[in-house]
Amino acid sequence: MAENTIPEIIVDPVDYNEVIKKLDHIDEKMEFTNSEIQQRIGKRLGRDIGILYGISVALIIMVMYLLIVTTLGLSPINPIPLEVDETLLDAVIRILFK
Repeated sequence: MAENTIPEIIVDPVDYNEVIKKLDHIDEKMEFTNSEIQQRIGKRLGRDIGILYGISVALIIMVMYLLIVTTLGLSPINPIPLEVDETLLDAVIRILFK
């Protein structure tokens, strides 16, 4: 037998088909398991990104609130320094776009 030739094996087609079916079944199980693992990783990643977005939005809202409060000079002791017949929203808009 030469070194570069592929050995030939004669197999019963019924046995061959059974082995192929078993291999296909194993392949389906592996694909299902891998997809479940990837789905769990995706859920974790989505949760983590959602938490980061929530923290970012909360910080932006907090900074905007602090800027408005300090600009208006609000404190528990001082009343809101509004002009005559001005609502709080009008005062905020006046300060932001001044």
